[in-house]
Amino acid sequence: MKGIITVLGKDSIGIIAKVCTYLAKERINILDISQTIVSGFFNMMMIVDISDSTHKFDEICDGLEALGKEIGVDIKLQREDIFDSMHRI
Repeated sequence: MKGIITVLGKDSIGIIAKVCTYLAKERINILDISQTIVSGFFNMMMIVDISDSTHKFDEICDGLEALGKEIGVDIKLQREDIFDSMHRI
């Protein structure tokens, strides 16, 4: 199963490292990643494969949201199929 992770917030040191460390611990593979910093604000989008994770989708979402609060950013995970449906014209 694939998912879309978005990370938004004020830029600070270690955001990418902390998010990637969390994903590695959860056995979530990063398939594609894009990040930008505009006027001090950090924006990252990742396409990930969550098939090998031993946790349920909702547990992963909760873990990412908790990590976001800890590091001062907003982290969301959506299922790829739902993301595609929401952004289809």
